[in-house]
Amino acid sequence: MLAPINYVLYQALVFFYRFFGGNLGLPIIAITLITKFILIPLVLPSMKSAKKMQELKPALDRLKEKHKDKKELQVAQMALYKEQGINPAAGCLPQIVQIIILISLYQVFMEFIKQPSIGGLLVNPHFLYLDLTKPDHTYTMPILAGVSQLIFSLMMQSGVESHVQNPKQKDEKKKEEDNLEMAASMQQQMLYMMPIMTVLISLNFQSGLILYWVVSTIFSIVQQYYFSGLGGLRPILLKLRIIKQ
Repeated sequence: MLAPINYVLYQALVFFYRFFGGNLGLPIIAITLITKFILIPLVLPSMKSAKKMQELKPALDRLKEKHKDKKELQVAQMALYKEQGINPAAGCLPQIVQIIILISLYQVFMEFIKQPSIGGLLVNPHFLYLDLTKPDHTYTMPILAGVSQLIFSLMMQSGVESHVQNPKQKDEKKKEEDNLEMAASMQQQMLYMMPIMTVLISLNFQSGLILYWVVSTIFSIVQQYYFSGLGGLRPILLKLRIIKQ
């Protein structure tokens, strides 16, 4: 599965490395931005779905008042989502695609830096203060990766958490989980675990890969804001008085 992706990424890396005159950081940034633009058609439906869920909050609150039985409420919620063309779990696919690209880029990157020269240009691993073939021992990039991931995770909390039950309140004897609750559970776990895991992984990964991750996440933050607004980040900014009501 990764072989075709690896070939395309390797050829793109070689092209941009020559284009930028032997600068390894700029090709990584260019490939990241191009990849993110290509993935917009895949990401856009999930963002529109999240925006619709936010707009449906009043209707969902009325359903909670009308249906006191948990099972009936879940059925009514899913019926409303189906009627509006909303898939609560739609946001998982873009994340999976991004992880696949990261794995492929890792393989391509490791193969690329083994080459003594590319098209007559010596492979120069330096970009700004970084040696892109080594971890960032100043911890700047890992921290930036974690913070940007946390901001993006908060922005993704755009309505789901406000109208679904806390997964911890589920009956332990219940064997079948509702799709909506599964999506909420995944979001709550990813909200805090993903930034922490990102920092820990970034401590040992080559800086070139972390550069890709940071640029990719910042692009996602801008994209999320443009299509869906601040989402779950808005209440925090209001409390900090960074923005006004």
